[in-house]
Amino acid sequence: MTTYVLTVSEFFPKTHKKSGKATGFPLSIKHYDKIHTIRGNYDFWAKRFEKINKGEAILSVRIWSGKPYQSKQQEIFKYDKTHGIGLQKLEQPNNFVFAQIDGKKVNWDLVAKNDGLSFEDFCDWFKVRSDKPMAIIHFTDFRY
Repeated sequence: MTTYVLTVSEFFPKTHKKSGKATGFPLSIKHYDKIHTIRGNYDFWAKRFEKINKGEAILSVRIWSGKPYQSKQQEIFKYDKTHGIGLQKLEQPNNFVFAQIDGKKVNWDLVAKNDGLSFEDFCDWFKVRSDKPMAIIHFTDFRY
């Protein structure tokens, strides 16, 4: 069985106005307040989710035990195809009017909330957006 690793941040990054403060992401995922995460490279994640959906792989959600990339990772959640996890395509992520997810127009406020952030924190986190499709990785069976 293949394991795909996804790390979530416990603290806001240096580029964020709340740099160093706790994000609360691990607990937010556990309590279903953060029901997805957004990542670059949609095609990369689509290939991974093909294997997860076939039962050939699992998704291991982890945090860093110390300084990111300089410490060990600790698994906090493990998901397989039976957990309802999934992937959606965020098209034109640099469109600040609405989020286009799998061809559907969605309000950015809702996307921010479901990503475990206030709209203001979400905008600061994603202040530089690519024009390439991004991956919305769902931790539940919710879909837009």
